[in-house]
Amino acid sequence: MKLTKEKLKRCLELFFAFFKIGAFTFGGGMAMLPFMEREVVEKKKWIDKDVLMDILVVSESTPGPIAINAATFIGTQTAGVWGSTFATFGVVLPSFLIILLLSACLDVVWTNEIVQFALRGVRAGVLALLAKSLWGLIKKCPKNAFSYILVVLSFVAVAVFSVKVLIVIACGAVLGLACYFISRKAGEKR
Repeated sequence: MKLTKEKLKRCLELFFAFFKIGAFTFGGGMAMLPFMEREVVEKKKWIDKDVLMDILVVSESTPGPIAINAATFIGTQTAGVWGSTFATFGVVLPSFLIILLLSACLDVVWTNEIVQFALRGVRAGVLALLAKSLWGLIKKCPKNAFSYILVVLSFVAVAVFSVKVLIVIACGAVLGLACYFISRKAGEKR
């Protein structure tokens, strides 16, 4: 686990890449996905889109914020334990600094009408980023009846019946495995 000169350079690249993602993205982890894809897949070419999708699935299903989990996994893929440390610290630090600054002047800022209008604009932008992330996930999702039914059932469970997301993810994994084993058994019988 020695930090060589080359690994330190990669770790600093990870830190600054994720610092930029954390500093210029509002709306949480899902809103960061297009920025992560552009930075780590398209610009830096540290991982490919399929690996990023796998990382996002694991990040969403493990405890903790998706952006931090994704940064940790991408850092690990790119530069091991040191990479995960630098990437995670990079994505967390901007939010920490912003919250620290805002807490010092919260009363003045929060009641300011200009700030309220700016936040409305930010919310609209975040909605667009979330829609882009959703569209990217839809394009990657397998196109079959099982997937479509699972998406609809998952949405209804969360939106209508307020089922916890973790339960929906776990059930989706179990149903996916069941589908795999059933299709495998059907293939053996032929």
